[in-house]
Amino acid sequence: MAKTRVEIVQETFLNWLASAPAPTVRLDDDEPLGPHTTLTARRAREIFADQLASRLLDVAAREMRKTNQSFYTISSAGHENNAVLGALLRLDDPCFLHYRSGGLMLARSRQAGDVDGILDTVRSFCASADDPISGGRHKVWGSKPLWVPPQTSTIASHLPKAYGMAYALRRAHRLGLDNGVGADAVVLCSFGDASANHATALAGINSARYAVRRGGEAPVVFLCEDNGIGISVETPSNWIHDNFSALPHLHYVELDGTMDAIWDRAAEAVAHCRRTRKPVFLHLHTVRLWGHAGTDAEISYRSVAEIEAIEARDPLLANARRLVATGAAAPDELRELVRTTQARIEAAAAAVVRAPKLTSVAEIVRPLAPYDEVAIRAVAREQAAPEVRREHFGTLPEKETAPLKRTLCAHVNAALADEMLRFPEISVFGEDVGRKGGVYGATQGLQKAFGPHRCFDTLLDETTILGTAQGAAMAGLLPIPEIQYLAYLHNALDQLRGEACSLQYFSNGQFANPMVVRVQGLAYQKGFGGHFHNDNSIGALRDIPGLLVGVPARGDDAAMMLRGLVATARACGRVAVFIEPIALYHERDLHAEGDGAWLFDYPTPERMLLPGEVGVYHPKAKDLLIVTYGNGVRLSLRAAKLLAEKNISARVLDLRWLNPLPLDAIRKHAAACGRVLVADECRATAGGIADAVIAALAESGFAGPLASVRAVDTYVPLAAAANLVLISDRQIAAAAEKLAGR
Repeated sequence: MAKTRVEIVQETFLNWLASAPAPTVRLDDDEPLGPHTTLTARRAREIFADQLASRLLDVAAREMRKTNQSFYTISSAGHENNAVLGALLRLDDPCFLHYRSGGLMLARSRQAGDVDGILDTVRSFCASADDPISGGRHKVWGSKPLWVPPQTSTIASHLPKAYGMAYALRRAHRLGLDNGVGADAVVLCSFGDASANHATALAGINSARYAVRRGGEAPVVFLCEDNGIGISVETPSNWIHDNFSALPHLHYVELDGTMDAIWDRAAEAVAHCRRTRKPVFLHLHTVRLWGHAGTDAEISYRSVAEIEAIEARDPLLANARRLVATGAAAPDELRELVRTTQARIEAAAAAVVRAPKLTSVAEIVRPLAPYDEVAIRAVAREQAAPEVRREHFGTLPEKETAPLKRTLCAHVNAALADEMLRFPEISVFGEDVGRKGGVYGATQGLQKAFGPHRCFDTLLDETTILGTAQGAAMAGLLPIPEIQYLAYLHNALDQLRGEACSLQYFSNGQFANPMVVRVQGLAYQKGFGGHFHNDNSIGALRDIPGLLVGVPARGDDAAMMLRGLVATARACGRVAVFIEPIALYHERDLHAEGDGAWLFDYPTPERMLLPGEVGVYHPKAKDLLIVTYGNGVRLSLRAAKLLAEKNISARVLDLRWLNPLPLDAIRKHAAACGRVLVADECRATAGGIADAVIAALAESGFAGPLASVRAVDTYVPLAAAANLVLISDRQIAAAAEKLAGR
């Protein structure tokens, strides 16, 4: 049988060790490897040991895959020089790592002393429930003691949150937050040359540069490990250098060669970042051995000659030769190191294959959506002192009688101020939220009251906004970012889906990024603005596991729901989206112009609403139940009045919470009324909640008639044409009348 490329590379390395001559000189442990470097013999041997362990673990993963004991074969082979960064960085320098970071992780584990990097790595690629970071949920590099949050993306979607973490370090330190990160810490973020082209990578790098240009800080080290290829697509020669070497506000450093050639330049770059608090771009030249992963037939897109030329640049072999040539190590020492490291890996593998795996749904989902109502209500009891509130508000918002102070928008504004008074770690940021106070006034006055560090304008990029929120949350802050319009959120949805909402799940609850994302959205703006200002599709949000989604319909609910989400985020680390219906921001009336029936008193600050707590109108009505939310609540109440004129009593259920849906409340009220109409202002096909509500009722055995009124599957047009595709009060009334058999 022909030898595999793994076997060929291993044989080349081991054959050289077997025949290498003993060094003519021997360095003392604290002597540098040469006049050009400060890397000592002892440190060089330690780095090499970590590189060797990473390589042998990659071999073991592929061998164990043959017997279905390992489930991950993307290796770090050829990237082992990233171990130099693992040795240089402190343990309180947070690291956001891509999947070829074996050497770096093992070097970092060595610093910790009590972390067995070899055993933990074997656990991770064997999906062991004992894996100390993910508990068997995914093969990720991560460790709470090593300050390495798990990154599950195969692209570069972690760069924006690495910047966010770097941005937040100083504020977190000033607040005295216990996050385990030093005041002068830097953040490392690694990624590949192919991923450097991804929009999220460019967003992360751009946001760091932008922060410095605006006079801020961004102590982040972007480590681009350039192996010249992404799966089978080659990166053009010098592409990374040409793209990033001359960018303003980004210190570019190229790294190549053996570990001693890399050591000092990397150390200087990290020191520069730590001293100046400005971003650094490390361009580390690597090679990729053995294809993209174990299932990748590299010979299908590379010739044997090309593969052999790459293998000739094996950094492990080059570093072994360098150790022997300089007298830092003898060949027999390195051979013994191979033997003992292999023995450790084999012992770890023998133990791990017998270790338990995840065996139940309950185990799998346990860290996905933690919810502790006792802890949440305890947070709600932490109130700002009355004199602090009086100093801020002047006239307390619960005492206001002016119409402008009793709208939904005014309640959101007051609730944000109340939460910022309660919790100094809260910051509000987004596009136009600072000096302007939001395009609809929802954040008006907050920057003036709390300063530009707690309420500030970001650059116009939703990926950056959500990435900043994630990093800031991991640093210990409680961000409330704003996405200016629901349609804009889709530009950056994976920052919620793939990153923020997966963190607790893939870290087994050890890391969290609590946040409340305010989104201005939904339709009914009387034909103004078109699609981008009238987006009525929430299906993509409801598809995200663990995400809380709330939609208020009235001002007092908005204030209490926002408080509930802040308390839930703070107590349980949850990620929430709060969709504020734009058309209801300044609405005052319900049935007739001037009736003021959609103005509400501001609830006192101890009152809040939690997920699952619904709103019920006309609770004694039993002819039918109208299930709705957002703009649909006001429309359904208008419809209920029309129905009452025909002696049909309609109970209206405001869901308030769209993910998870309050199914118990729906079933309860459906059973009481016997007929159910869902009034869903979002798109008919997977854009809203009608499908889920009707399915849940049908599957629970509800035997009464069911119907729905939904918006048309289209983008929302301008002018009066919008009324043709959105649901109306008369449409709801007509459907209800039909359902009631009248």
